[in-house]
Amino acid sequence: MTSIRRTLILVALTATTLLAACGQSSGPATVAPLEITRDTSCSLDGMLLADYPGPKAQIFYAGQAEPDFFCDTVEMFHVYLTPEQVRDVRGIFVQDMGKTAWDEPHGHWIDAKSAYYVYGSKREGSMGPTIASFALERDATKFVAEYGGKIYRFADIQPAMVVLNGGVLNDSHM
Repeated sequence: MTSIRRTLILVALTATTLLAACGQSSGPATVAPLEITRDTSCSLDGMLLADYPGPKAQIFYAGQAEPDFFCDTVEMFHVYLTPEQVRDVRGIFVQDMGKTAWDEPHGHWIDAKSAYYVYGSKREGSMGPTIASFALERDATKFVAEYGGKIYRFADIQPAMVVLNGGVLNDSHM
């Protein structure tokens, strides 16, 4: 085989490979949760996340380098389930309350769609009643035994469960 023929074969194979790849998408880039700092504020109301108890959340949208942070899981679910505009979600994270302190939650971010949630407990977050998030069902079960509530999966949380009618709306001092 001549060197010209080998070169033509290599060029043809390369062109075929490149053309085949044109129609394929590598999919969305994976995202990793960011840690909150003392200055991280809620995307909805500007509250500083580090100043309040309970689980926090973050949503990454396509075309946005930083996530939208939420000082409460109820806010995150409200925005996700009843968005004002449709946006491509690249990732949603919540804190694993089985591993982090309720009063000063730090780190322990988990994929929100794989978490277990406790709705209706006696524990409150930054905006009052909240939905506690857990990586493990046994941690959610232990939480329910101590604080009440019912365990749900991500897909089972409904818009009627996350109505934002508390907080500022009921604060007559503002």
